[in-house]
Amino acid sequence: EHLTGSGGAMARGSLPRYLLLLAQENLEFRLPEIKSLLSLCGGQFSSQQEIRINSPFWILNIPSEEMARGLMKRTVCAKSIFELWGQGKSAEELYTSLKNYPMEKMVLYLQSNSTYKIHIHAFNKTLTQEEKIKRIDALEFLPFEGKVNLKNPEHIFWILEDYGMDPNNIPEEPLDLYFGRWIADGQRELIESYSVKRRHFIGNTSMDACLSFIMANHGRVKANDVVFDPFVGTGGLLISSARFGAYVCGTDIDYNTVHGLGKASRKNQKWRGPDENIRANLRQYGLEKYYLDALVSDASKPIWRKGMLFDAIITDPPYGIREATRRTGSQKEILKATERGTENHISISSNYHLSDIFFDLLNSAAEYLVMGGRLVYWLPVYKPEYTEEIIPRHPCLKLISNCEQMLSSHTSRRLITMEKVKEFEDKDQYSHLLDYQSLLYKGHNSFREKYFSGVTKRIAKEEKENQK
Repeated sequence: EHLTGSGGAMARGSLPRYLLLLAQENLEFRLPEIKSLLSLCGGQFSSQQEIRINSPFWILNIPSEEMARGLMKRTVCAKSIFELWGQGKSAEELYTSLKNYPMEKMVLYLQSNSTYKIHIHAFNKTLTQEEKIKRIDALEFLPFEGKVNLKNPEHIFWILEDYGMDPNNIPEEPLDLYFGRWIADGQRELIESYSVKRRHFIGNTSMDACLSFIMANHGRVKANDVVFDPFVGTGGLLISSARFGAYVCGTDIDYNTVHGLGKASRKNQKWRGPDENIRANLRQYGLEKYYLDALVSDASKPIWRKGMLFDAIITDPPYGIREATRRTGSQKEILKATERGTENHISISSNYHLSDIFFDLLNSAAEYLVMGGRLVYWLPVYKPEYTEEIIPRHPCLKLISNCEQMLSSHTSRRLITMEKVKEFEDKDQYSHLLDYQSLLYKGHNSFREKYFSGVTKRIAKEEKENQK
């Protein structure tokens, strides 16, 4: 629940303190996102006090306002950031804390030729207009010299009150109070503007917009990076990286998807239109210049020349639930199929075990990522059997974060972020076969059966209860 960051006592004392207001969703994904983005902006996650992981209020030590703004240009988990002027467990404590805030730091924003407004935000409680005015009036001891301007103020100050996490048990008085100068908002509007509902080309498993931006942030994707998705599908994950200025490419085994052919995934549409493809998706958002290409290719086969090619690999491998997992078959199988007159461009696929998918993925990340480059991918798990040991490992990759998203009562998927920390050598290619850990994920090859057995059991249970 609590997390204390690193950072020397000296550094901690002198760093300005900022209050981060977070959105209360995707709770597990927030800390890795903020840590990744701080390091991307050249900072380091360090916290003077404990962070309550599930709370919407975090206090961060950030070296500069510029870095705080940089963080907010990227985050989809945080709503706003404030320069923290005061905090307390009660109104009196807050006022004392504000009186101790250095006057020289305040004065810049309170001058007579400036305009300002004060905004009030209560978490888990609704305040009346009367209560809000009372709180603003209580701050009259602050040396505000400027004029109030509610429409277009130069400076905005916020009073933030935290009434805890339990909507069924809201305290009379806030548990924590904060006062600060608003600096910047996060990128929450991207979730709406990139929504899959309005996207030109989608598939059965297109990634939710918010999660695809979180993935790009966990991957520390930045302008001019080259980002690769080996299971590209309709290219949803390319869009978020391109939005942050990276050049994007992908491969997929499915010829029809890569070329935008065949049946549509939308409810009232039978076939895909002539321009339903990945390129058109990027064009829709004005990102076409970042699109390198998508190739029809099998992720289990090496296709790239030796050497480090990618700054990040960001992907959602198939789990075999809504889309099959497959790899290209042997020459013999393909010949047989051709005799039967199957369409030429579709090669027969043999089953591609889940554990093999992940070992191939880790191997290619170890080989083709630049040093310090990141691999971000989803790992499906059957919860009753989950332990941290089953997460696939590789000698060249270090685990950075592991966040859970529930899929059903007994299955979930985990967003795994790894970083390349060691040069790839040929001997590393088979290291996982000697590793007892690799055998642990093998049990998850039957993830699909377990997933559906759970669904079947649940339906049977519901039917039984309905008959009662």
